[in-house]
Amino acid sequence: MNASTLHKTAVDCAEELPGARLGHPLGPDWEVFKVRSKVFMLMTEVPGRPVVILKAEPAEAHALREQYRHITPGYHMNRKHWITLESGEGVDEELVRELVTDSYRLVVAHLPKAERPVDPHTYGTGTRAAR
Repeated sequence: MNASTLHKTAVDCAEELPGARLGHPLGPDWEVFKVRSKVFMLMTEVPGRPVVILKAEPAEAHALREQYRHITPGYHMNRKHWITLESGEGVDEELVRELVTDSYRLVVAHLPKAERPVDPHTYGTGTRAAR
């Protein structure tokens, strides 16, 4: 995946997620996606390189960083719970969509049950391929 399609793929996926909303609370250079009031995805450019910042389980975040050269600790976020994704070898549309959906599900799982737009334990799991 090239740099110009990374943000588009992430946005296309995020816009399909129930209850997801885009805002710019950090200024025009940052796109922030939230479900209810909780952030699940941030996008910006870090010295001219498009990046997508996503929430991840700590063990999964570590495994992803080990497996993919273009996944690093979360930029300006808690590096244990967030990852930064850049375009490059091994980063394809399927991976981006899976990571965006996983981040969304993690955030939804921590919302009060009455505020959850989906069941985070079953949403999006039917079509996922094993890595």
